[in-house]
Amino acid sequence: MFYISTAIDYTNGAPHIGHAYEKVLADVIARYRRLAGDEVHFLTGVDQHGQKVQQTAEKEGVNPATFAQRNTKKFIKLWDKLDVKYDGWAETMDERHKACVQKILSKLHAEGQIYKKQYKGYYSIRQEQFLTDKERDENGEFGAEWGEVEERDEENYYFKLSDHADWLRSHVEASEDFVIPSFRKTEVLNAIERASDTDLCISRPKTRLRWGIELPFDTDFVTYVWFDALINYISFAGYLAEDGSELPDFSQVWSTQANVHVIGKDILVPSHSIYWPCMLHAIGIADEQMPSLLVHGWWNIKGEKMSKSIGNVIDPTALAEQFGSETLRYYLVRDIITGKDSDFDADRLVITYNTELANNLGNLCNRALNMSKKSLNSIMEVNDYDDEDSAALRKSLTDAIAGYRSAMDNYDTATALQKLNEHVSFCNGYAERNEPWQLAKDETAHNRLATVLYHMAESCAHISVLLSPVIPEACAKIQSQLRLPELADKKLSELTWGLIPAGHEIGKPKPIFPRIQLEE
Repeated sequence: MFYISTAIDYTNGAPHIGHAYEKVLADVIARYRRLAGDEVHFLTGVDQHGQKVQQTAEKEGVNPATFAQRNTKKFIKLWDKLDVKYDGWAETMDERHKACVQKILSKLHAEGQIYKKQYKGYYSIRQEQFLTDKERDENGEFGAEWGEVEERDEENYYFKLSDHADWLRSHVEASEDFVIPSFRKTEVLNAIERASDTDLCISRPKTRLRWGIELPFDTDFVTYVWFDALINYISFAGYLAEDGSELPDFSQVWSTQANVHVIGKDILVPSHSIYWPCMLHAIGIADEQMPSLLVHGWWNIKGEKMSKSIGNVIDPTALAEQFGSETLRYYLVRDIITGKDSDFDADRLVITYNTELANNLGNLCNRALNMSKKSLNSIMEVNDYDDEDSAALRKSLTDAIAGYRSAMDNYDTATALQKLNEHVSFCNGYAERNEPWQLAKDETAHNRLATVLYHMAESCAHISVLLSPVIPEACAKIQSQLRLPELADKKLSELTWGLIPAGHEIGKPKPIFPRIQLEE
């Protein structure tokens, strides 16, 4: 089982372009793994608890549950619009999740991994966590990333995070794929050093926060939102699930084959790389079953992080409505290198679409089908004619598939799409060199003409399968025009030359990628 999950979205705000990128990236990976022949379970969802949700709900005069459910619908609606197909949906208000969290809390408390103490210190309202002097900058101040910071003196429950620091350091040092890309490994190791003598406050007193999961051993407290939210990765994968819960079999989902959490770089430390593995270690998850963290960068605007206060937040729903959901899907995984930041640019979105899809792939499909219809009555022929250029095209396809697979196996969607584009460009060059529109005028060149058109159409068939994880609807249209709907069920291992059988009648071409024209 290939298990892929994304960070669950905090329902205190509306979905933005970063949320959309993360979900589309995970969806593309999940679709690709199915194409590679894997059984896949893709989980995403929403984090509905916490102080900020309670505060915002109070300002709006509504119950926190009502507020959270209202915002949850915004995320679900966007994922439907972007054709994000998940197998599991996580909502932290779900009673099944609550039961799992409380069972884990009870277990850790009974084993002495959770204790109670009085603490006086500084608290970040934005990040909903207590701070230590290690969070101060070189001027001795808490940076802007912490937002409003206030001093608090209160009693809370703590998880013995420090007991697991040595194990975590060894695990991260020995693992080649705990964090992806690997350049973030040093960041994690440095964070472990900072947390090695610090325990994690995992409760909030109800006197100041009631919107959360109640501690099973002390009903005067609720669970800290990060301790609660992280558990979604196992609660909705069936961990400690009751019979009849309709959750999956945990032993099947949480396997050693592949277990990847897709997260943004802002929540790598400390939550996902420190808190989460230590929590898993404490409840007995084996080292070989620890998940990998696929860490993506941010979409910025002119090098500046998107922010509501600045007013430069991009609305993905508006983009999908203006340009189409598949145009947005393609751009999001094409114009950013997984793990790094990129600048969002609507002009580049249009240029990328027009160049690579409308001009390049669209042109190839239209040429192949139109000329086959005019010159061959839409009947594809396989004959003995061959030449160096046709052999080179087949090699180009073989190389493109190998490069695509290597890149996708390493979660590098930008390079994978580049490899496919290189082959499509080769095909268009092949058409220019062989001029089938001229060959059609020469009766003695029929075999060569048929070979050229077959090679072009066969490439379209392969590309329609390889691109389907990114733009599934457009690829289905290509397959429909080729009259080969069975291509939708092909696996990568079945992509051998000859997808189009001899004598096969293709359909009438219709433009699949109309150019985008922006008003001045």
